[in-house]
Amino acid sequence: MSLYVCGDVHQDIDLGKLTSARFAAKGLSKNDYVLICGDCGAVWDGRGTDRYLQKWYEKKPWTTLFIDGNHENFDLLESYPVSEWNGGNVHRITPSLLHLMRGQVYTLDGRRLFTMGGASSHDKRYRKEGISWWERELPCAEEYAEARRNLAAAGNRTDYIFPHCAGSRLQDIISPEKEKNHLTDFLDTLESISFGAWYFGHYHKDLTADEKHTALFENVICLW
Repeated sequence: MSLYVCGDVHQDIDLGKLTSARFAAKGLSKNDYVLICGDCGAVWDGRGTDRYLQKWYEKKPWTTLFIDGNHENFDLLESYPVSEWNGGNVHRITPSLLHLMRGQVYTLDGRRLFTMGGASSHDKRYRKEGISWWERELPCAEEYAEARRNLAAAGNRTDYIFPHCAGSRLQDIISPEKEKNHLTDFLDTLESISFGAWYFGHYHKDLTADEKHTALFENVICLW
């Protein structure tokens, strides 16, 4: 079993990093995983592009996991039934395309994964609510409470943290023009728990911020 992770794909705009021409991992099966750190966009309008992308992912030899970013259709995404997968809740979009929900702790191949999607859109003034922007891009109080419960049940220990954005402290360093909010402040509180590595998208750059925090966009990296 392998787990690969990458940044935003934005429907098919930045999907090239997962095409066979650029992602040349060999011998993968549906028991291997590629995790997209937000802004997947495979659930956007319920129309032709969605159907094409969902079929595209389904035909890949691996299973695709994604957390939500800020550019997702949350009304449509949340219309999918919730099911349990490896210890946490998911929306199963297709048999091998799964949305890893906010505040969940999953166990995969003996490792713990904590997920906390969402981010604030810097371009929302150019978007239309319910069409291209949704208030649900940021978590609600219940999702923060569930995150704390699940982490406490895991002894406040996890091998990996997968949000879409960085915490306030790190965001001030790598993208100081972006505003802090209650999600980035919440993510700062996770610095006090025990974790191995933290990967996130959102900023459209690939960089190693420090020994534990990595921003991803074009790079697809293998965690194990």
